[in-house]
Amino acid sequence: MIRTGLILLLLIATKPSEAQIHGCTDPLAVNYDSSATHNDGSCFYDLTRVSVSKSWDLPEVVEETSGLIIWNDRIWTHNDDTDINIYAFDTIDIYNYDIYPLTGTVNNDWEEISQDDDYVYIGDFGNNSGGNRTDLKILRVEKGSLLDKSPVIDTIHFSYSLQTDFSSTGPNNTDFDCEAFIVTTDSIYLFTKEWVSEMTSVYSLPKTPGTYVADYIETYNVEGLITGATFLEREKLVVLCGYTSTLQPFLILLYDFQNNHFFSGNKRKLPVNLPFHQVEGIATEDGLIYYISNEKFSYSIITTYQKLHKIDLTNYLSHYLDSDPHSANSVSQGKIILYPNPLRDILNVEFPEVSQGMVIFIYNNTGQLVKSKNVSDGILHLPLNVSDLPQGIYYLSIKSKNINGNFKWLKK
Repeated sequence: MIRTGLILLLLIATKPSEAQIHGCTDPLAVNYDSSATHNDGSCFYDLTRVSVSKSWDLPEVVEETSGLIIWNDRIWTHNDDTDINIYAFDTIDIYNYDIYPLTGTVNNDWEEISQDDDYVYIGDFGNNSGGNRTDLKILRVEKGSLLDKSPVIDTIHFSYSLQTDFSSTGPNNTDFDCEAFIVTTDSIYLFTKEWVSEMTSVYSLPKTPGTYVADYIETYNVEGLITGATFLEREKLVVLCGYTSTLQPFLILLYDFQNNHFFSGNKRKLPVNLPFHQVEGIATEDGLIYYISNEKFSYSIITTYQKLHKIDLTNYLSHYLDSDPHSANSVSQGKIILYPNPLRDILNVEFPEVSQGMVIFIYNNTGQLVKSKNVSDGILHLPLNVSDLPQGIYYLSIKSKNINGNFKWLKK
C-alpha cells in the first residue's frame, strides 16, 4: 500500500497542468496563431507607412526641440543645446506658449523629457560628440514648483555598466549615446542611440537622486537611431521614435511585453511619411493619438523647419488597448469591469465571480430597451457584439442572483 500510495502521489505531482501554447497572439501580425495562449514575441508584420494627420510650424524659439511630454493640458518641449528653458504649448494656438526657466542648471545636451505623477525629468545625457562624457545626468524637477516658476531640482548621475573605455570616438561614432528614456513606478529605463550598430540597448537605474551605474538589460536591432520614447505603464505600451541614416523617421511599437522586458512582446516598426525630418520627441496620453516633433535640419539644398505633427495609431493599437480590462478605456463598478469605453463593435464585461441566472439589458439614451441577453451560469468574461447599434450613449444593466451593476457607455 505504501509503495502504491507513493506512486499515486508522484503521478499527481508530475501530471502536467494545462499547457500554454507559445506563439504570436497579435491578430494584426502576418504569423498570427489563434491557438496561442502565450505571446512569445515572435510576431512579424507587413511593412506599412503611416502619415501625419496634422502638422504645426513651431516657433523659432524651439528650433532644436528634442523631447515631448503632455502634461497639464499642454505639450512641453525643450531645446538640446545651451537653452535652460522648458516651453509649454497650446495646440489650438501653437504660438501661445509659456516659458519655464530651470534656473541654476546648465544645458550640456538635453535630449529627452519624461514624467511621473510628481516630477518632470530632463535627460542631460547627449553623448554623440565623442562618446566619452563622464557627467551624464537626469534632472528631476518637482512639478508644482515648476508651474510656480520656482523649480526645485535635484540630480540623478549615472554611467553605463558596459562602458569601460572613455577615450573619444569622434563625432557620431559611439554606442553610448542616449536620447530616449521612460519613467516607471520605481525606475528609469534608458534606450540608447547607437550610432555604430544602429541598435538600441535598455539600461535601468533608480529614479531617486544619487550616483549610479545603469544596469544593462537587453538590446534590440531597430536599424536606426532612437531619439524619443513615450510610455503607458498600465497598458504595457512603449512607443519609440527615431530616424535612419537618410533621415527617414520611424516609430517602433512595443506592447504586450513581460514585466519590463520591453522587447519580449510585440515589436512593430512603422516608417513615417516625413522624408528628411529629424524626429526627436514623442508623446501620447491615450496610446492612440501621438505627437512627434522634429528639429530644424539644413543640409545643402534641403531645409526642414521645426514642426509638431499628430499621428493617429488607432488602426494599429486599438485592438490591443481595447482588449485590456485594466486600460484607461475601462470603467468599473464594484469588481465588475466594462471595457472599452468608448467602443466600436465588442463590449467586454469581466465579472468578479461566476454568474448565476444573469440577464443583460441594454437601453438607449431615451430609456428604450434595444438588446437583452441571458447569460449562462459560470461566465467570468462576456463579450457582447454591439456592432448593429447606431452611435450614441447607452446604458447596460446587469441583473442576477449574485451580481448586479449599471454602466453608462458610448458607442462610436
